[in-house]
Amino acid sequence: MRPRLVGMADFTLDSRLDGAVGGKTASALERAFGMHTVGDLLQHYPRRYARRGELTEISSLPVGEAVTIVAEVKRAGERRMQNRKGSLLEVVISDGNGDLSLTFFNQSWRLKDLHVGRRGIFSGKVGEYRGVKQLAHPDYELFDDVETARLTAQANANVPIAIYPATSTLPSWQIDRIIRLVLDGLGPVDDPLPPAFRQRHGLIDARTAILHIHRPDSEAQIGPARETLRMHEAFVLQTALLQQRQFIRAMSATARPAGSLLERFDEALPFARTPDQIAVGDQIARDLEGDWPMNRLVQGEVGSGKTLVALRAMLQVAQNGGQSALIAPTEVLAAQHVRSIAGMLGPRLAPELMPTLLTGQLPAAERRKAALRAASGQSLIVVGTHALLSGSTTFADLGLVVVDEQHRFGVEQREALRAKGSAPHALVLTATPIPRTVAMTVFGDLDVSTIRTMPAGRAGIQTFVAPLAEKPGWFARVWERVAEEVAAGHQAFVVCPAIDAVSATEDDTADEPVELVEGEAAKTRWGVVQAAELLAQHPSFADIRVQILHGKMPSDEKDAVMRAFARGEIDVLVATTVVEVGVDVANASTMAILEADRFGVSQLHQLRGRVGRGGVPGLCLLLTEAPAGTPARARVEAVAATLDGFALAEVDLELRGEGDVLGDAQSGARSSLRLLRVVADADIIAEARAEAERVLADDPALRENTGLAAAIERRVGSQERAALGKS
Repeated sequence: MRPRLVGMADFTLDSRLDGAVGGKTASALERAFGMHTVGDLLQHYPRRYARRGELTEISSLPVGEAVTIVAEVKRAGERRMQNRKGSLLEVVISDGNGDLSLTFFNQSWRLKDLHVGRRGIFSGKVGEYRGVKQLAHPDYELFDDVETARLTAQANANVPIAIYPATSTLPSWQIDRIIRLVLDGLGPVDDPLPPAFRQRHGLIDARTAILHIHRPDSEAQIGPARETLRMHEAFVLQTALLQQRQFIRAMSATARPAGSLLERFDEALPFARTPDQIAVGDQIARDLEGDWPMNRLVQGEVGSGKTLVALRAMLQVAQNGGQSALIAPTEVLAAQHVRSIAGMLGPRLAPELMPTLLTGQLPAAERRKAALRAASGQSLIVVGTHALLSGSTTFADLGLVVVDEQHRFGVEQREALRAKGSAPHALVLTATPIPRTVAMTVFGDLDVSTIRTMPAGRAGIQTFVAPLAEKPGWFARVWERVAEEVAAGHQAFVVCPAIDAVSATEDDTADEPVELVEGEAAKTRWGVVQAAELLAQHPSFADIRVQILHGKMPSDEKDAVMRAFARGEIDVLVATTVVEVGVDVANASTMAILEADRFGVSQLHQLRGRVGRGGVPGLCLLLTEAPAGTPARARVEAVAATLDGFALAEVDLELRGEGDVLGDAQSGARSSLRLLRVVADADIIAEARAEAERVLADDPALRENTGLAAAIERRVGSQERAALGKS
């Protein structure tokens, strides 16, 4: 597949790929990387650079992975195959220390090129045959022939070779060739950065940065190119987010002043609100009376009172007949919210507001009744899952959208729910503490409030690691400890990373994802099924009531189990991460998490927040076979070391990287970071945001900053822009 240039006209970043490289190559790039334009292709930056004189350490190549290496042919030969027709060409390439075998079937013509001493770039998937690493039918591109190489070696010795993220069908050298051809036809590139800002930071112009990152003449050119393009990412993203905030503030909202409903609720509260609950509540109350729709994120630890803050906002909206819709990530959590809200409202206020559950798994008759209550305005608080987003769900006067656990939803889903009202207010809740840089990068269009103080009367949680690799005897002690807690009149959770480890598939955790980390073993040993079987045979559990709970159970069955556990009719609940949020049982004192190293830091922190919620001290036991010193073990030990969710959020970023932390759900511009790293580049993001604020203050419509406007249009996809426009 040789790319071709169509005509000699200059390309822009918005030019279609098929017009630049031909239809066949464009289709291959779209299939492999989702590319459609020249800009998409040129944002596919090299992941590293090699030099022509450099030889890769072959001994370190991982079996099973696609690699691209620079190496030298050590020997080559052809032999007839014994068990079938044809010949096998074997070429051995070397880095001076280790050898790698290349094999080609019935391709003897390659011998004329692959002779001893030739160097080149070789790409393929590393396999192993009789203990020797090999690449079968690899792609390769050889450097110049020996005589030409001798003459040009000195000139090219320090010219870096770009190594790109590649696939089996599009190796790095082929991507490099496509990009080089496109660069030859690239016309002027508008700069998204204001000239004075660019000069102040010592950055280069946009076109030069693109040329130097893909086709550097020396290593010295790479650094300035990366710095410039990193600032482009930060500046374009921050401007887009601030524009969205401007867009919201240009809307007129229905003022929702507080009144008697909120007064009656506050008077009946059996406890005093914490200082943070009061402060955040006051911010929200002011927002609801403002000229534009509220767009606020409230973050706070599990049990810090976010639901109380949200409910008070709902009461303020309900004062003049406005409705609130709360969307939760799971059926179990939605049902829990309805029960919790009804309980907090009490027998006097609950009938007036009529909290209503609306989910996809409700029986048809109940769902119709719930939908009618929402459409007629009879229900002033509607709680549901994705069913709230369906076209058949309508509201009489939707005044407030509450999104619980934003990390489980994409931007489009939040905005699709808002589109069901006339510029309703939006309140986003998360119990996953968000580092400042992530808040700026992912939720930069939202005002952020934080609830740090916890309500009085919490007995606290102690967390211990059970390192089974070094101390296998602790496994038995964990179950004795759980049984002791039950004997003392308390309840316990046992959390597993899958439903059934024997037949575990990705679907087993589809609605309660375990945050597996790239590069770690994918085989799960403990599922809910296996853990329940173990406890059924354990002598200490003979009189203990054990029940299972997971996301694939029918909705009514899950709800029945949750209710029974809340009533104290179940002693030990063996569950998946479906209990991660919203399960509130004050008598639950203990949680044992099997294969704790299979979960992310924030997920472990969320899970343990299910115990120690009442006056009973909490105990969390993290079982792991991960060896000491491994990243998996470090995650588990970090959780045991502190109860500070905000500190753990920073640890999570450092240990796993923001790609995992941000998640795929934050789609569009927010997850399309190429060079920018939200931890390492916190200062760049802050500088970019400050400059973006200055630019938008002087030029809100970006009429004088056309390069920036075009970059935002390219960066924020049309799908996301349409969703944002529904706000």
